[in-house]
Amino acid sequence: MVFSSVAFLFYFFPISLLLYYAAPRQWKNAALFLISLVFYAWGEPIYILLLLFSTIVDYLNGRLMERYDQQEKLRRLILIGSLIVNIGVLGFFKYAGFLVLTMNQSFGTNLPLMELPLPIGISFYTFQTMSYMIDVYRRKVAAQRRFIDFGAFVSMFPQLVAGPIVRYDDIAQQLQHRRITLEMFAEGIRRFIIGLGKKVLLANNIGLVWDMTQSDMSHLTTFGAWMGIAAFAFQIYFDFSGYSDMAIGLGKMLGFSFPENFRYPYIAASASEFWRRWHITLGFWFRDYVYFPLGGSRVGRGKLLLNLFIVWFLTGLWHGASWNFVLWGLYFGLLIGLEKLWLEPVLRRMWKPLRHLYLLAAVLFGWTLFAIEDLPSLVHYLRVMIGLGGEGWINEANVYVLSNNRMLFFMLMVGSTPLAARLANYWMRSTRHQTLYAIIELLTLALILYGATAYIIDDTYNPFLYFRF
Repeated sequence: MVFSSVAFLFYFFPISLLLYYAAPRQWKNAALFLISLVFYAWGEPIYILLLLFSTIVDYLNGRLMERYDQQEKLRRLILIGSLIVNIGVLGFFKYAGFLVLTMNQSFGTNLPLMELPLPIGISFYTFQTMSYMIDVYRRKVAAQRRFIDFGAFVSMFPQLVAGPIVRYDDIAQQLQHRRITLEMFAEGIRRFIIGLGKKVLLANNIGLVWDMTQSDMSHLTTFGAWMGIAAFAFQIYFDFSGYSDMAIGLGKMLGFSFPENFRYPYIAASASEFWRRWHITLGFWFRDYVYFPLGGSRVGRGKLLLNLFIVWFLTGLWHGASWNFVLWGLYFGLLIGLEKLWLEPVLRRMWKPLRHLYLLAAVLFGWTLFAIEDLPSLVHYLRVMIGLGGEGWINEANVYVLSNNRMLFFMLMVGSTPLAARLANYWMRSTRHQTLYAIIELLTLALILYGATAYIIDDTYNPFLYFRF
């Protein structure tokens, strides 16, 4: 079974919280581990064995590395063995079919394709266990001696299936000692409801515009192509950042502080800045475990471009077993390389709104590579975007769609900026407005929760885009 809606998540959260709070303090990690396994088993029961396998392997490897702390060669072998197992499992389930298909197409072979469903969240929890082993090897963290605590870290259900990628050192102390205050719980509820609203009320509705656009590319216009990919850009942002908000909020309700995953990426003025704001935990992972070990930016131009090529090839491949994801990764790697070597001085001298327009155009072209897996359709879409094909510049259907969704587009544009948060903070600085602000915020959150609940009950269109990664 696949996570096709947020309904299970929505109903599972309050039940899990009740069970978690009912558990004695010394049993809370065990309760969290068990709840997380039940949550994962609802999606794909058989793959709970794979999750447990990864957990057991890296728990034992961490203990072995600690036991042989003075034997560097043995520690290195343990790390290599752990990485081989983790990458092997991820590669088999996520990329084996892609590799066989590529070989058949390239060499005319007829190797049988393996029709294995992708384990939910495998890219996320595999990266978490790999970072744990690397950090233990680097002696950045001590190996976890309690299997239940380690299992709770790996399988923690709020962020298990779609991030953020939580490293062990982010929550090592919290696994042992955490306290839930009323203020922390209230902030968790607030963050959860905001994330739920972003996902259900905004991402789902604008996703319908993108679905309509890609369903009939034969009658695509230039304006329609740009409007469609803008809709996808909003959908993936509010979908993924909404889930991250929900995960962070629920983490607070459980006593954990997870790292932020988004900081208004669409207000960036360069590709480099965009990726410092988008899927922050993934960017930091590749920076700390791939880019820096390769030498980072403190190398010659040729080596710098090679480092960026490797990192962005892997970033694209991480997102999916398809060539369009690889192209998407390499596209951003090339763009960031050009910025680092030549474009940054030019961008700094440009008027800031022009820099922002450059970034938005670059990101929208990138999302086209990301969203359309069929390469002929991708080429056709890109050609229409630059006015080299399609059914002209604009038609009545485009005007109709834009007119029907103009308020939604406006809300998405405003919601993609920190404008609302800044206005709220400005208002809060005035003491006489604090009570009124609190009442308005409470009513707004109640309205969002009511609207999202009604949508979940009445509608079946609830895709989570990042569940497939």
